[in-house]
Amino acid sequence: MNTNLSSFFIFIAVFGLLGACHGQLRMHFYEESCPRAEEIVKEIIWNRVASNSTLPAKFLRMHFHDCFVRGCDASVLIDSTPNNLAEKAAIPNLSLAGFNIIDEVKTELENTCPGVVSCADIVALAARDSVSYQFQWPIWDVLTGRRDGIISRESEALANIPSPFFNFTTLKQSFANKSLSVHDLVVLSGGHTIGVGHCNFFSNRLYNFTGKNDEDPSLNSTYAAFLKTQCKSLSNNVTIVPMDPGSPLSFDNNYYNILKQNEGLFQSDAALLTDSEATYNVNELLNSQNFFTEFAQSIMRMGAIQGLTGTSGEIRKNCSVVNP
Repeated sequence: MNTNLSSFFIFIAVFGLLGACHGQLRMHFYEESCPRAEEIVKEIIWNRVASNSTLPAKFLRMHFHDCFVRGCDASVLIDSTPNNLAEKAAIPNLSLAGFNIIDEVKTELENTCPGVVSCADIVALAARDSVSYQFQWPIWDVLTGRRDGIISRESEALANIPSPFFNFTTLKQSFANKSLSVHDLVVLSGGHTIGVGHCNFFSNRLYNFTGKNDEDPSLNSTYAAFLKTQCKSLSNNVTIVPMDPGSPLSFDNNYYNILKQNEGLFQSDAALLTDSEATYNVNELLNSQNFFTEFAQSIMRMGAIQGLTGTSGEIRKNCSVVNP
Protein backbone atom coordinates (compact mmCIF):
# COMPACT_ATOMS: atom_id res chain seq x y z
CA MET A 1 0.00 0.00 0.00
CA ASN A 2 1.45 3.43 -0.85
CA THR A 3 2.35 5.95 1.86
CA ASN A 4 -0.46 8.38 0.96
CA LEU A 5 -3.15 5.74 1.35
CA SER A 6 -1.59 4.30 4.52
CA SER A 7 -1.66 7.74 6.15
CA PHE A 8 -5.18 8.29 4.86
CA PHE A 9 -6.50 5.07 6.39
CA ILE A 10 -4.91 5.99 9.74
CA PHE A 11 -6.69 9.36 9.49
CA ILE A 12 -10.00 7.65 8.73
CA ALA A 13 -9.67 5.44 11.81
CA VAL A 14 -9.10 8.50 13.99
CA PHE A 15 -11.72 10.60 12.24
CA GLY A 16 -14.22 7.79 12.63
CA LEU A 17 -13.73 7.82 16.39
CA LEU A 18 -13.99 11.60 16.59
CA GLY A 19 -16.93 11.97 14.21
CA ALA A 20 -18.94 8.90 15.09
CA CYS A 21 -22.19 10.79 15.42
CA HIS A 22 -24.01 13.34 13.25
CA GLY A 23 -27.47 14.25 14.49
CA GLN A 24 -29.27 10.95 15.04
CA LEU A 25 -27.07 9.15 12.54
CA ARG A 26 -24.24 7.17 14.08
CA MET A 27 -21.65 4.54 13.42
CA HIS A 28 -22.87 0.92 13.60
CA PHE A 29 -26.53 1.84 14.04
CA TYR A 30 -27.53 -1.79 13.37
CA GLU A 31 -24.99 -3.32 15.75
CA GLU A 32 -27.72 -4.81 17.94
CA SER A 33 -30.78 -4.90 15.67
CA CYS A 34 -29.04 -6.51 12.67
CA PRO A 35 -25.37 -7.20 13.49
CA ARG A 36 -24.37 -8.44 10.03
CA ALA A 37 -26.18 -5.70 8.10
CA GLU A 38 -23.11 -3.81 6.90
CA GLU A 39 -21.22 -7.02 6.16
CA ILE A 40 -24.12 -8.31 4.03
CA VAL A 41 -24.16 -5.07 2.02
CA LYS A 42 -20.41 -5.21 1.49
CA GLU A 43 -20.37 -8.87 0.46
CA ILE A 44 -23.01 -8.40 -2.24
CA ILE A 45 -21.65 -5.09 -3.51
CA TRP A 46 -18.04 -6.32 -3.68
CA ASN A 47 -19.17 -9.47 -5.44
CA ARG A 48 -20.99 -7.42 -8.07
CA VAL A 49 -18.21 -4.87 -8.52
CA ALA A 50 -15.68 -7.69 -8.98
CA SER A 51 -17.41 -8.56 -12.25
CA ASN A 52 -18.53 -5.03 -13.24
CA SER A 53 -16.03 -2.22 -12.69
CA THR A 54 -18.49 0.46 -13.84
CA LEU A 55 -20.69 0.03 -10.75
CA PRO A 56 -18.79 2.32 -8.33
CA ALA A 57 -19.56 5.37 -10.46
CA LYS A 58 -23.21 4.32 -10.72
CA PHE A 59 -23.69 3.88 -6.96
CA LEU A 60 -21.80 7.07 -6.14
CA ARG A 61 -24.07 9.01 -8.51
CA MET A 62 -27.18 7.32 -7.11
CA HIS A 63 -26.18 8.39 -3.57
CA PHE A 64 -25.53 11.96 -4.71
CA HIS A 65 -28.84 12.24 -6.60
CA ASP A 66 -30.70 10.73 -3.64
CA CYS A 67 -29.24 13.11 -1.07
CA PHE A 68 -29.85 16.27 -3.10
CA VAL A 69 -33.61 15.63 -3.21
CA ARG A 70 -35.34 15.52 0.21
CA GLY A 71 -32.08 14.41 1.83
CA CYS A 72 -30.70 10.87 1.80
CA ASP A 73 -34.06 9.09 2.11
CA ALA A 74 -33.99 6.62 -0.81
CA SER A 75 -36.70 8.61 -2.59
CA VAL A 76 -34.65 8.11 -5.76
CA LEU A 77 -35.50 4.38 -5.65
CA ILE A 78 -39.30 4.77 -5.72
CA ASP A 79 -41.05 3.80 -8.95
CA SER A 80 -43.54 6.10 -10.66
CA THR A 81 -47.24 5.24 -10.38
CA PRO A 82 -50.22 6.18 -12.59
CA ASN A 83 -50.81 9.11 -10.23
CA ASN A 84 -47.23 10.23 -9.62
CA LEU A 85 -44.10 10.75 -11.69
CA ALA A 86 -41.27 9.87 -9.31
CA GLU A 87 -37.65 11.10 -9.21
CA LYS A 88 -36.60 8.20 -11.44
CA ALA A 89 -38.53 9.84 -14.30
CA ALA A 90 -36.52 13.08 -14.15
CA ILE A 91 -34.01 13.64 -16.96
CA PRO A 92 -30.94 13.63 -14.65
CA ASN A 93 -32.03 10.24 -13.29
CA LEU A 94 -32.91 8.44 -16.52
CA SER A 95 -29.34 7.13 -16.79
CA LEU A 96 -29.10 5.94 -13.18
CA ALA A 97 -28.40 2.21 -12.85
CA GLY A 98 -27.83 -0.44 -10.22
CA PHE A 99 -31.36 -0.51 -8.81
CA ASN A 100 -31.51 -4.29 -9.25
CA ILE A 101 -28.46 -4.72 -7.04
CA ILE A 102 -29.96 -2.48 -4.34
CA ASP A 103 -33.01 -4.76 -4.52
CA GLU A 104 -30.78 -7.82 -4.20
CA VAL A 105 -29.18 -6.38 -1.06
CA LYS A 106 -32.57 -5.43 0.38
CA THR A 107 -33.96 -8.94 -0.21
CA GLU A 108 -31.06 -10.51 1.66
CA LEU A 109 -31.40 -8.03 4.54
CA GLU A 110 -35.15 -8.63 4.76
CA ASN A 111 -34.48 -12.37 4.93
CA THR A 112 -31.98 -11.79 7.74
CA CYS A 113 -33.56 -8.93 9.70
CA PRO A 114 -37.08 -8.14 8.45
CA GLY A 115 -38.12 -4.48 8.58
CA VAL A 116 -34.88 -3.22 10.15
CA VAL A 117 -32.43 -1.83 7.59
CA SER A 118 -33.53 1.17 5.52
CA CYS A 119 -33.11 1.45 1.78
CA ALA A 120 -31.56 4.88 2.40
CA ASP A 121 -28.73 3.30 4.40
CA ILE A 122 -28.28 0.63 1.74
CA VAL A 123 -27.73 3.34 -0.91
CA ALA A 124 -25.18 5.15 1.30
CA LEU A 125 -23.34 1.92 2.11
CA ALA A 126 -23.41 0.73 -1.51
CA ALA A 127 -21.74 3.96 -2.64
CA ARG A 128 -18.96 3.61 -0.06
CA ASP A 129 -18.46 -0.14 -0.52
CA SER A 130 -18.42 -0.06 -4.33
CA VAL A 131 -15.83 2.73 -4.47
CA SER A 132 -13.81 1.05 -1.71
CA TYR A 133 -13.56 -2.27 -3.55
CA GLN A 134 -10.56 -0.91 -5.46
CA PHE A 135 -8.69 -0.48 -2.16
CA GLN A 136 -10.10 -3.52 -0.36
CA TRP A 137 -10.69 -1.19 2.57
CA PRO A 138 -13.51 1.28 3.43
CA ILE A 139 -12.26 4.70 2.36
CA TRP A 140 -14.87 6.66 4.28
CA ASP A 141 -17.13 6.04 7.26
CA VAL A 142 -20.88 5.74 6.71
CA LEU A 143 -23.06 6.87 9.57
CA THR A 144 -26.31 4.91 9.59
CA GLY A 145 -29.80 5.24 11.04
CA ARG A 146 -31.52 6.87 8.06
CA ARG A 147 -35.22 6.23 7.47
CA ASP A 148 -36.93 5.92 4.10
CA GLY A 149 -39.03 8.71 2.64
CA ILE A 150 -42.55 8.23 1.32
CA ILE A 151 -42.56 11.05 -1.25
CA SER A 152 -40.76 11.06 -4.62
CA ARG A 153 -41.49 13.70 -7.26
CA GLU A 154 -39.92 14.20 -10.68
CA SER A 155 -40.27 17.98 -10.32
CA GLU A 156 -38.20 18.03 -7.14
CA ALA A 157 -35.38 16.09 -8.78
CA LEU A 158 -35.30 18.60 -11.64
CA ALA A 159 -35.28 21.50 -9.17
CA ASN A 160 -32.59 20.18 -6.83
CA ILE A 161 -30.02 18.06 -8.71
CA PRO A 162 -27.17 20.29 -9.95
CA SER A 163 -27.03 20.49 -13.74
CA PRO A 164 -23.88 19.85 -15.82
CA PHE A 165 -24.74 23.15 -17.55
CA PHE A 166 -24.53 25.22 -14.32
CA ASN A 167 -22.09 28.10 -13.99
CA PHE A 168 -20.22 28.61 -10.72
CA THR A 169 -22.77 30.95 -9.11
CA THR A 170 -25.60 28.48 -9.67
CA LEU A 171 -23.48 25.54 -8.51
CA LYS A 172 -22.47 27.36 -5.33
CA GLN A 173 -26.12 28.17 -4.53
CA SER A 174 -27.23 24.61 -5.26
CA PHE A 175 -24.74 23.26 -2.73
CA ALA A 176 -25.42 26.04 -0.22
CA ASN A 177 -29.10 25.05 -0.32
CA LYS A 178 -27.96 21.71 1.14
CA SER A 179 -25.66 23.35 3.72
CA LEU A 180 -22.60 22.33 1.70
CA SER A 181 -19.71 24.74 1.14
CA VAL A 182 -17.63 25.70 -1.90
CA HIS A 183 -15.01 23.36 -0.48
CA ASP A 184 -17.54 20.50 -0.45
CA LEU A 185 -18.57 21.39 -4.01
CA VAL A 186 -15.00 21.11 -5.30
CA VAL A 187 -14.23 17.96 -3.32
CA LEU A 188 -17.42 16.13 -4.31
CA SER A 189 -16.92 17.13 -7.96
CA GLY A 190 -13.87 14.87 -7.71
CA GLY A 191 -16.33 11.97 -7.93
CA HIS A 192 -16.14 12.66 -11.68
CA THR A 193 -12.85 10.78 -11.60
CA ILE A 194 -14.96 7.68 -12.35
CA GLY A 195 -17.86 7.20 -14.72
CA VAL A 196 -19.03 8.53 -18.05
CA GLY A 197 -20.92 11.45 -19.54
CA HIS A 198 -23.50 11.39 -22.33
CA CYS A 199 -22.71 13.59 -25.32
CA ASN A 200 -25.90 15.64 -25.03
CA PHE A 201 -24.81 16.97 -21.63
CA PHE A 202 -21.68 18.66 -23.00
CA SER A 203 -21.88 18.77 -26.81
CA ASN A 204 -23.08 22.39 -26.71
CA ARG A 205 -19.50 23.17 -25.61
CA LEU A 206 -18.31 21.67 -28.89
CA TYR A 207 -20.83 23.01 -31.39
CA ASN A 208 -23.03 25.81 -30.09
CA PHE A 209 -21.73 27.29 -26.86
CA THR A 210 -23.20 30.79 -27.18
CA GLY A 211 -25.79 30.05 -29.88
CA LYS A 212 -23.41 31.01 -32.71
CA ASN A 213 -22.22 27.52 -33.71
CA ASP A 214 -19.11 28.12 -31.62
CA GLU A 215 -16.89 26.16 -29.25
CA ASP A 216 -16.42 26.85 -25.53
CA PRO A 217 -13.13 28.84 -25.42
CA SER A 218 -12.40 27.46 -21.93
CA LEU A 219 -12.22 23.89 -23.29
CA ASN A 220 -8.78 22.57 -24.28
CA SER A 221 -8.87 22.68 -28.10
CA THR A 222 -7.06 19.34 -28.54
CA TYR A 223 -9.50 17.67 -26.16
CA ALA A 224 -12.42 19.36 -27.94
CA ALA A 225 -11.21 17.94 -31.26
CA PHE A 226 -11.11 14.46 -29.72
CA LEU A 227 -14.61 14.84 -28.24
CA LYS A 228 -15.94 15.82 -31.67
CA THR A 229 -14.77 12.46 -33.00
CA GLN A 230 -16.94 10.79 -30.36
CA CYS A 231 -19.92 13.15 -30.36
CA LYS A 232 -20.53 14.04 -33.98
CA SER A 233 -23.61 16.21 -33.48
CA LEU A 234 -25.62 18.17 -30.94
CA SER A 235 -28.44 15.65 -31.19
CA ASN A 236 -26.37 12.61 -30.13
CA ASN A 237 -27.83 11.46 -26.80
CA VAL A 238 -26.55 7.88 -26.92
CA THR A 239 -22.76 8.00 -27.05
CA ILE A 240 -20.87 8.10 -23.75
CA VAL A 241 -17.30 9.19 -23.02
CA PRO A 242 -15.26 8.82 -19.81
CA MET A 243 -15.19 11.87 -17.56
CA ASP A 244 -11.57 11.11 -16.62
CA PRO A 245 -10.06 9.60 -19.79
CA GLY A 246 -6.72 8.77 -18.14
CA SER A 247 -8.16 6.48 -15.47
CA PRO A 248 -11.96 6.21 -15.87
CA LEU A 249 -12.32 3.20 -13.59
CA SER A 250 -9.85 4.27 -10.90
CA PHE A 251 -11.00 6.37 -7.97
CA ASP A 252 -8.15 8.87 -7.61
CA ASN A 253 -7.47 12.61 -7.76
CA ASN A 254 -6.69 12.73 -11.49
CA TYR A 255 -9.89 14.72 -12.06
CA TYR A 256 -8.09 17.80 -10.73
CA ASN A 257 -5.13 17.26 -13.04
CA ILE A 258 -7.36 17.19 -16.11
CA LEU A 259 -9.32 20.17 -14.78
CA LYS A 260 -6.10 22.20 -14.67
CA GLN A 261 -5.49 21.24 -18.32
CA ASN A 262 -8.94 22.63 -19.20
CA GLU A 263 -10.20 19.13 -19.93
CA GLY A 264 -13.13 19.02 -17.52
CA LEU A 265 -15.95 17.42 -19.52
CA PHE A 266 -18.94 19.45 -18.34
CA GLN A 267 -19.52 23.17 -18.13
CA SER A 268 -19.99 22.62 -14.37
CA ASP A 269 -16.48 21.14 -14.19
CA ALA A 270 -14.87 24.05 -16.02
CA ALA A 271 -16.85 26.43 -13.78
CA LEU A 272 -14.69 25.45 -10.80
CA LEU A 273 -11.79 27.37 -12.35
CA THR A 274 -13.82 30.58 -12.69
CA ASP A 275 -13.80 31.29 -8.93
CA SER A 276 -10.71 32.01 -6.86
CA GLU A 277 -11.80 30.04 -3.76
CA ALA A 278 -12.76 27.03 -5.84
CA THR A 279 -9.51 27.21 -7.81
CA TYR A 280 -7.56 27.31 -4.55
CA ASN A 281 -9.34 24.11 -3.48
CA VAL A 282 -8.65 22.48 -6.85
CA ASN A 283 -4.93 23.19 -6.37
CA GLU A 284 -4.99 21.72 -2.86
CA LEU A 285 -6.61 18.54 -4.16
CA LEU A 286 -3.81 17.95 -6.67
CA ASN A 287 -2.24 16.28 -3.64
CA SER A 288 -3.60 12.73 -3.50
CA GLN A 289 -3.65 12.42 0.29
CA ASN A 290 -5.53 15.72 0.58
CA PHE A 291 -8.15 14.45 -1.84
CA PHE A 292 -8.82 11.16 -0.03
CA THR A 293 -8.93 12.90 3.35
CA GLU A 294 -11.24 15.68 2.21
CA PHE A 295 -13.50 13.43 0.15
CA ALA A 296 -14.14 11.25 3.19
CA GLN A 297 -15.29 14.29 5.17
CA SER A 298 -17.35 15.96 2.44
CA ILE A 299 -19.27 12.83 1.47
CA MET A 300 -20.10 12.21 5.13
CA ARG A 301 -21.51 15.75 5.29
CA MET A 302 -23.50 15.11 2.13
CA GLY A 303 -24.77 11.83 3.58
CA ALA A 304 -26.21 13.68 6.57
CA ILE A 305 -28.19 16.45 4.84
CA GLN A 306 -31.91 16.74 5.54
CA GLY A 307 -32.28 13.06 6.30
CA LEU A 308 -35.13 11.28 8.10
CA THR A 309 -34.24 9.66 11.41
CA GLY A 310 -35.93 8.42 14.58
CA THR A 311 -39.61 7.76 13.91
CA SER A 312 -39.84 9.88 10.74
CA GLY A 313 -40.49 8.12 7.45
CA GLU A 314 -40.50 4.33 7.38
CA ILE A 315 -38.40 1.24 6.72
CA ARG A 316 -39.53 0.19 3.24
CA LYS A 317 -40.00 -3.54 2.70
CA ASN A 318 -39.45 -3.11 -1.04
CA CYS A 319 -37.12 -0.25 -1.97
CA SER A 320 -39.04 0.73 -5.10
CA VAL A 321 -42.46 0.94 -3.43
CA VAL A 322 -43.74 2.87 -0.42
CA ASN A 323 -45.17 0.55 2.23
CA PRO A 324 -48.96 0.06 1.88
